[in-house]
Amino acid sequence: MENLILDGNKVAQNVKNQLKARITNLKSKGITPCLATILVGDDPSSATYVRMKGNACGKLGMESLRIHLPKETTTEELVSKIQELNMDEKVHGILLQHPVPSHIDERAAFETIAIQKDVDGVTSLGYGQTAFGFGKYPSCTPAAIMEILDYYRIPIEGKHAVVIGRSPILGKPVSALLLNKNATVTTCHSKTSNLAEVVKLGDIVVAAVGKPKLIQGDWIKDGAVVLDAGYNEGNIGDVDYKACLEHSSAITPVPGGVGPVTISMLLKHTVAAAEETINM
Repeated sequence: MENLILDGNKVAQNVKNQLKARITNLKSKGITPCLATILVGDDPSSATYVRMKGNACGKLGMESLRIHLPKETTTEELVSKIQELNMDEKVHGILLQHPVPSHIDERAAFETIAIQKDVDGVTSLGYGQTAFGFGKYPSCTPAAIMEILDYYRIPIEGKHAVVIGRSPILGKPVSALLLNKNATVTTCHSKTSNLAEVVKLGDIVVAAVGKPKLIQGDWIKDGAVVLDAGYNEGNIGDVDYKACLEHSSAITPVPGGVGPVTISMLLKHTVAAAEETINM
């Protein structure tokens, strides 16, 4: 079977190329798109992700406002900082790096982000709007998965999509986005019976559980499209890549698949949020 490798770096570059003219146009109006990133504590992986996002902004001529709070920060202090950013007209997007220290009410912090600045799609209002089909900024990894399918012109309508994972910023929103594109969607999770048999029904399989190599090659229907949104220690996805490659018609690698596109979608949403301010 001929396999198409879904190159996330190529898709991400295409998104960024399309943003350049939009950013130039905004700057001609005195507006520089600005993403504020908040990091609480000293988790090295989170610090790396925040730095990558900031660097991506810089390469496109966007501004990145990096806020690093100590791990002792309280929920009230974090909420106060987010409220401050909500009021800052120069900030167009707000990203709170997940996870925050365990003593912080993460959901309360997420819900504080103003909907017009929720470029990472983490608020319940943003999720609800995405599910209803009119959300402007879906969660970035689900948005990345849809961008990859669109770039490679992979049909969605009428297909059976199987999503493994039901997190509020990945599994659930990507299920909603696929449903809104007229796929028939099955969402699997830790309580799903006969997971392998259910996955084998999928024309499109989205792995989003955070368990390395959970999805085995013989779980994949011949000709299925496999999108691996997992990223585990050692640059390993949720899919057994070599085994699933043999059965799939198209598959994302890890790294170099969904990840680069996720960051590009964050930039795209921030630019769109900046454009929204022109008409306010």
